[in-house]
Amino acid sequence: MRFAIHVRPGAGKDQVGGSRPGRGGPALVVAVKARAVDGAANAAVVQVLANALGVRRSDVEIVSGHRGRDKIVEVDGADPELVARLRDG
Repeated sequence: MRFAIHVRPGAGKDQVGGSRPGRGGPALVVAVKARAVDGAANAAVVQVLANALGVRRSDVEIVSGHRGRDKIVEVDGADPELVARLRDG
């Protein structure tokens, strides 16, 4: 499944939850402690999303938006209801 996320790098802790207006509808907010330097934030986003959705890291791929805060991700095996609950806060 594909969905939009909004990344908050340099956050106090890693967490997934809430929504923000994004490309094509509400985007799931993903906060990561890692800074946006040398791909560290993107790697953290993949790990945090995998943990939150109960899938392997290899099942999470950033499809677009590698250099920005608004991204589209594709997650194999994600439960659409879980994504909706996380987005709703």
